[in-house]
Amino acid sequence: MRIPIHGAIRLACAGIIVVAQSTAWAQGIVASYPNKPVRMVVPFAPGGSSEIVGRLIGQKLAELWGQQFVIDNRPGGGGSIGAETVARATPDGYTIMFTNPGPGLHNVLLRKKPSYTLNDFAPIVYIGYTSNFIVANPKFPPNNAKELVAYAKANPGKVNWASPGTNSNPHISLEMLKAATGIDVVHIPYKGSGPALTDLVAGQVDALYASPISAENYLKAGWIKVLGVSGTKRQPGMPDVATFTEQGVKGADSILWFGLLTAARTPRSVIEKLNGGVNKALQMPDLRQRLEQLGVEIEGGPPEKFGALIRSEAARLAPLIKSGALQIE
Repeated sequence: MRIPIHGAIRLACAGIIVVAQSTAWAQGIVASYPNKPVRMVVPFAPGGSSEIVGRLIGQKLAELWGQQFVIDNRPGGGGSIGAETVARATPDGYTIMFTNPGPGLHNVLLRKKPSYTLNDFAPIVYIGYTSNFIVANPKFPPNNAKELVAYAKANPGKVNWASPGTNSNPHISLEMLKAATGIDVVHIPYKGSGPALTDLVAGQVDALYASPISAENYLKAGWIKVLGVSGTKRQPGMPDVATFTEQGVKGADSILWFGLLTAARTPRSVIEKLNGGVNKALQMPDLRQRLEQLGVEIEGGPPEKFGALIRSEAARLAPLIKSGALQIE
């Protein structure tokens, strides 16, 4: 039986709650936690934005508690291999996942047979987010997001728009932009951000969404230009680049968020200790400075805040899935 998309999303998100547990067993775990190395699964290859931020968080937790936080890169399947590892782990807090929207949400909603569900995880903390940029080849006529929308409407089907792959976060950001503005552009999926940016520099494609981390070196070299910021406020490193909303492009905000998840049924007391540790680390001046240099807007807060973010992001995707703009693979 096929479940309506709204029902499927409600089911997928049902597990993003934290159930308090006060058993003696749970209390015993938290009293000594962590008394052995903690594995932080990063479901991506080394060097990407998620791996960089995850490693910084792990280093601070190791300093805070005098115990190793070992980064375990598990790339593959759009993040599903690493996510499944955490979903099937013993629920004791010694296997956690640094996640972004791919393994943390999109794989569940956009695959016909996902290998895990959101019910398999418990949120620990919302670390923060980076705004997406629209970047373009320097020879592309528009110089900002408002001009881009006008140009695309005047030239339907003639703008070539790259992404790191179908249903990737940049592709989903593009579909949100199309839905909000009614523009008609040609989506060209690549196998990763690197090849897409290379072809953007070469002029093979016109524009794409990129995070500040992935686009930083290209922008500094002048190989690409930035048209607008998709988040709700300007980026400290690019204060002159206006947001979409400031440019009159509304309803197209999109971000790349970061957070920590662990296996469902992990004791609440352990989750709270991890949450407190990360929140303390996020207040450390050196970590804050480095994250801000990477374009990360720091969030923090209780586990429920991260769960609420995931639910709200799922709700935003529902109309795109229902309309067929995003295809379930």
